[in-house]
Amino acid sequence: MNAPANAAASTGSDYPEIRDSVRRICEKFPGDYWRDLDERGAYPEAFVQALTEAGFLSVLIPEEFGGSGLPLGAAAAILQEINANGCSANCAHAQMYIMGTLLRHGSEEQRRAVLPGIAAGELRLQAFGISEPTTGSDTTQLRTMAVREEDSYVIRGQKVWTSRALFSDYILLLARTTPLDQVTKRTEGLSVFLIDMRAAIGKGMEIRPIKTMVNHNTTEIFFDDLRIPAASLVGEEGKGFRYILDSMNAERILIASECIGDGRWLLGKGVSYANERKVFGRPIGQNQGIQFPLARVHVSLEAAALMVERAMALFEAGQPCGAEANMAVLLASEATWNAADTTFQTFGGFAFARDYDVERKWREARLYRTAPVSTNLILSHVAQHALGLPRSY
Repeated sequence: MNAPANAAASTGSDYPEIRDSVRRICEKFPGDYWRDLDERGAYPEAFVQALTEAGFLSVLIPEEFGGSGLPLGAAAAILQEINANGCSANCAHAQMYIMGTLLRHGSEEQRRAVLPGIAAGELRLQAFGISEPTTGSDTTQLRTMAVREEDSYVIRGQKVWTSRALFSDYILLLARTTPLDQVTKRTEGLSVFLIDMRAAIGKGMEIRPIKTMVNHNTTEIFFDDLRIPAASLVGEEGKGFRYILDSMNAERILIASECIGDGRWLLGKGVSYANERKVFGRPIGQNQGIQFPLARVHVSLEAAALMVERAMALFEAGQPCGAEANMAVLLASEATWNAADTTFQTFGGFAFARDYDVERKWREARLYRTAPVSTNLILSHVAQHALGLPRSY
């Protein structure tokens, strides 16, 4: 499928006013701010608050609920610019792509109860409970159960890799409402719930932090007979898998944009160092052994950015974009990982020094090849859906 005629590729010139505002915020949070958080495993509360006060975390909320009502491209520009300026967007990006499920499938009561508070900075919706310890990427095999009991649902189970759960007021949870052996298709019987965690913690919900190589404040969540109102159900019971899929293209595009931002920051650091660092009386960037890898990174990043823009254009035009969104993540993650590795090599031993922030971004760049979706799963998706090859799983 061809992209719309007006789907011009961007190299970062879209939403210039928003990008300028994001840069000004990022200037207040230099590398030592992020290094300190990294060492303590702390959440960037001040940075998230600054983004919230500037209205950047509510750009996708319709104006009637107090947001800006802007398209997905505005959110992508914000996330990309955050990372391109050395900061980290992972602390808040989920609020942007989670919102789509609530906007498209939530009830009017749910939207009015949550969205104005998010837009005003009074509430946060940053936790997305999908992954489980035993099911991996096979979402249809989830074991967390939500059983209807009169005007309530009782939830039992466990989620893992649920980032920012300790810093969110609400969570969107995917759980089984019909046992797997009682459905015709394994994608049936899954439902989405909007849960007020302020009322749930200590009453059937327990959150435990998971220490990782990157400071993403991820957790595992345990549900032990958590009782929630039946009105917590988002949309129709049993349709949750479709609702989640509906938001995944937006997630892929936003993460790919964020990834491009990291790649451009890393490349900029590598180029600057190559121009400044002198060995044997001349800049190391004068050597083709340094030049060529950096040039190849630039080419790869710009090519990946074009695929992100193509997927964005299709999404905003309301056209199918599953393959393009997944290819955007694949290309962006590989280009950015190469940027991280090349810049690391350009810095040599100094890359290991935390003061340069290269090792921090190097660690973060590796995540994109695993989450939100493994590059191997993307290739499987493309093989099946774009090339028409037999399903491999």
